[in-house]
Amino acid sequence: MPSLLIKNLSAVVTCDDGDRVLKNADLYCDNGVIWAIGEALPQTADEVIDGSHFWCYPGLINTHHHLYQTFSRNLPQVQNLELFDWLTALYEIWKGLDGEVVRLSTLTGCGELLKHGCTTVFDHHYIFPSGAGDLMGVQFAAAEELGVRFHASRGSMDLSKKDGGLPPDSVVQSVDEIIKDSALCIEAYHDSAFGSMCQVALAPCSPFSVSPELLRQSAVLARQYGVRLHTHLAETRDEERFTLERFHMRPLEYMASLGWTGPDVWYAHGIHFNGEELRELARTGTGVAHCPISNMKLSSGVASIPEMLELGVPVGLAVDGSASNDGSSLMEELRVAYLLHRLRSSAAAPSGYGVLKLATRGSARLLGRTDIGSLEVGKCADFFLVDSRKLELVGGGYDPASVLATVGLRGPVDMTVVNGRIVVRDGRLVTVDEDSVAADARRVCGEYLARV
Repeated sequence: MPSLLIKNLSAVVTCDDGDRVLKNADLYCDNGVIWAIGEALPQTADEVIDGSHFWCYPGLINTHHHLYQTFSRNLPQVQNLELFDWLTALYEIWKGLDGEVVRLSTLTGCGELLKHGCTTVFDHHYIFPSGAGDLMGVQFAAAEELGVRFHASRGSMDLSKKDGGLPPDSVVQSVDEIIKDSALCIEAYHDSAFGSMCQVALAPCSPFSVSPELLRQSAVLARQYGVRLHTHLAETRDEERFTLERFHMRPLEYMASLGWTGPDVWYAHGIHFNGEELRELARTGTGVAHCPISNMKLSSGVASIPEMLELGVPVGLAVDGSASNDGSSLMEELRVAYLLHRLRSSAAAPSGYGVLKLATRGSARLLGRTDIGSLEVGKCADFFLVDSRKLELVGGGYDPASVLATVGLRGPVDMTVVNGRIVVRDGRLVTVDEDSVAADARRVCGEYLARV
């Protein structure tokens, strides 16, 4: 891995324990690790970059996505639907997933994330049509091609329409099939070492598409292997009614009864937790991936993020699937999250810098990572650069720590570095031919949608 030295950075927003913002600092990394940060470093490197007009930030970390949905965004027939009806309509498309759709949607979605400063992506893939092949292997190969740090889930569903769930029969599997393949996926792809580029979580889809037995066995298996657990929870009132009617418990109580709380568990959304449930999340260290744009798009509600932070609930940021967000920019999520909670909570809302920390330190905590999330000596060299001279940022340079959320950044970042490797330069992907990927993706997307 070539060494890299960024000289004289205008600002380095470290997101470290001291919330330091360093001025006129150099950053030196080698073999994927930050070895030095400070003024006038003595090191030389294989590539030296003048950073005198750049702000440097820790790479953003996306804690919930459905990359396959990149090929079903902006469809007019689902634009005004809420979650249950939206899912029912889209499952008729998603049941046609195959390896090529998954490969190119992963390249497209992760490429978009990289271009907007995201260096680590967690994807919640839970649709495994019969005969589709090793879809997790396809995703890991696409992520390696791009150079993004990738956490994949062996998601699952075992309740189809005939069982009272939402998905069609063709995309559900038996508990035994799921648990067997989950173990194989962990053994094949999970790397728990420092600086790992690929990890696996177990992620049954949601309470209304999986059985209690699948949730119970997934929790046992995950803890046997030391991997994390993830699912959707408390996203809609419909889900709440479902668990009350079927199990006579609210969603969190139901999940807790199956072993699904603790510091190795994080939920997507978490909109409809009450005060007692928020305190239970804090007590158990159970985390929440906040997806503000998706929650707004599907009219699901607003998560109580200021209250969670006050109680000490682990919180990270996420874009959610591209069919409910219609984009894959965690940078956009920063500003929307900031403004949404300012509107709802005024002075109690997180600051612009506070939202940045959700997307870096907070998100790293959800994924169980201590080697990413801040710019510090000894941590992974994951960061991005923004040219402070942009017309759109004039007047915004007085607080570089907050500017990405308060002013926002339109368009791609100038450079993204993952594991010490430049993967975006001048706003363009450099590890793949971006134009060719886009052309192939458009073609395959059209063929995929035409099969419905």
